[in-house]
Amino acid sequence: MPDLLNIERLTAGYGEAIVLKDVSFKIAKGQALALLGRNGMGKTTLVNSVIGVTRRISGSISLDGHDITGMRPDQRAHAGIGWVPQERNIFRSLTVEENMTAIERPGPWTLAKVYALFPRLAERRHNLGNELSGGEQQMLAVARALVLNPRIMLLDEPLEGLAPILIDELLTVLCKIIREEGLSAILVEQNAQKILGVTDLAIIIERGSVVYQGDSAALRADHSLLETYMGVNRHK
Repeated sequence: MPDLLNIERLTAGYGEAIVLKDVSFKIAKGQALALLGRNGMGKTTLVNSVIGVTRRISGSISLDGHDITGMRPDQRAHAGIGWVPQERNIFRSLTVEENMTAIERPGPWTLAKVYALFPRLAERRHNLGNELSGGEQQMLAVARALVLNPRIMLLDEPLEGLAPILIDELLTVLCKIIREEGLSAILVEQNAQKILGVTDLAIIIERGSVVYQGDSAALRADHSLLETYMGVNRHK
């Protein structure tokens, strides 16, 4: 499969602070990547570098063979990078439907298709964003990214703070988006075991550098490696 996203020797940070050091990886069209690591190791900074809000010191980022390193965040979004931030960033004063119609772009992901994926949002289409539960807000954040019809979607801690039943519901949706619809994605997560089940590839970031890069299934089975870098006990 041809590469969709190619990051080569990226060093980046904020102001004078260097957070990422010489990071390289590739994602092919239709593949999903689990971006793992403990808190404060550079995961969100890597996502922020892909969307274009960090200071790049060296290295390059290409999307579908086109260099986007010098593009502004809005230009990268227009080129096909979708983003679901940790803070969700929904419009709280707009209805569920208005949240999506305000930003939707032409493509396969229509309102009808998103509502079929998230029946709960269809039921609450006339509710304001601030009337939704945390789990429903997360669903809306994912739905808003989908109606932009991105080529790759970046999700920063999508399972954080959700009840177990909502985690399972959202994982089912993500699996459908990735496995059945073939949408490429990067998923930043603390819950390694759950997210590795829906991704093809995985990298672990430790102090701003890639310390593991390989197959998700292989990493999921490597309890010692997960315990070393993630603090994950095999009985958890």
